[in-house]
Amino acid sequence: MAVPITIENLTKRFGERTVLDGINLRIEAGELFFLLGPSGCGKTTLLRAVAGLNEPEEGRILAGERDVTRVPPHQRDMGMVFQSYALWPHMTLRENVAFGLEMRKVKRADIRARVARALELVKLADRAEAKPNELSGGQQQRVALARALVIEPQCLLLDEPLSNLDAKLRLEMRGEIRRICKEAGLTAIYVTHDQKEALSIADRLAVLDQGRLLQIGTPREVYERPVSRFVAQFIGETTFVEGRVRSTGGGRAEVETAAGVWRASCAGAVAEGAKVWLSVRPEAVRLHAEGGADDNVFTARLHGSMYLGEVAQHLAELPGGVTLKALEARPRVVARDGEKAEARVVVAAEDVQVLTE
Repeated sequence: MAVPITIENLTKRFGERTVLDGINLRIEAGELFFLLGPSGCGKTTLLRAVAGLNEPEEGRILAGERDVTRVPPHQRDMGMVFQSYALWPHMTLRENVAFGLEMRKVKRADIRARVARALELVKLADRAEAKPNELSGGQQQRVALARALVIEPQCLLLDEPLSNLDAKLRLEMRGEIRRICKEAGLTAIYVTHDQKEALSIADRLAVLDQGRLLQIGTPREVYERPVSRFVAQFIGETTFVEGRVRSTGGGRAEVETAAGVWRASCAGAVAEGAKVWLSVRPEAVRLHAEGGADDNVFTARLHGSMYLGEVAQHLAELPGGVTLKALEARPRVVARDGEKAEARVVVAAEDVQVLTE
């Protein structure tokens, strides 16, 4: 049965270096939760602490109501899937999946039934007698998932499980992993540095940097309402426009910039005169559009264009030397190297986020 995972004030150090700094986090039962951040941010260390593969100096980890902070890994009822498939090459898929149950001295009849269910869940029941070297990378990763699922864990832990696959297989396996976790009713914690992977299948995600949690929320909340420049830049692409707050009210702000006054969305309290940055996503920049009363409208010069088929990516140069990244669907004109094309740039106030750090 899936259980919530609660992490309270978790701190982990390696020598003088603090890798996890007072982490507090609750992952709900049945939730597919992502830990996201750059290399060295602490996400894998946190996952390994939940698995019992490293012991924290401070804090505790609860699986449901049970404190598992000092419990050995094999007694935590958690399954783990690593970057490498780690399959026994001389064993069939059935034997690979059954291995963990045999080590737990499960009855043979139960092993057969549970292995059959696990292979059915990952859609490999018809390949049960195949050897790992007869499978594609994506199929081998499914076997690794089945091996973790067959022990019927309370929580499934995944450490960058798709990093060894090519781009097409990664795309296919994203949906498969979500389907498998939801059909099995598992609580799952998934570590990755791939933003697209997290945005596409997570129920919620956390962004970490230097051992600290910066933001927790649904993929849409974190992408559309980042709390800092680090989060905005790490999750997708954005352009920052520096300015000073001219006025605030009703969740909106007017910000004076080198390109002129911008209307923007302002989630928190910001003092008039404060230095801020406006975060503008490329897809929020509309070209050749008519602006409304609550829109930011500028005349820009397009250059540095890159034709990508269904879209073109431009650099839109605004007055005052401010340059935005802009995506144009079904592009009208793509400026060649050295050329500049004039265009009206429109950005809705709700698509511009005021950030103070």
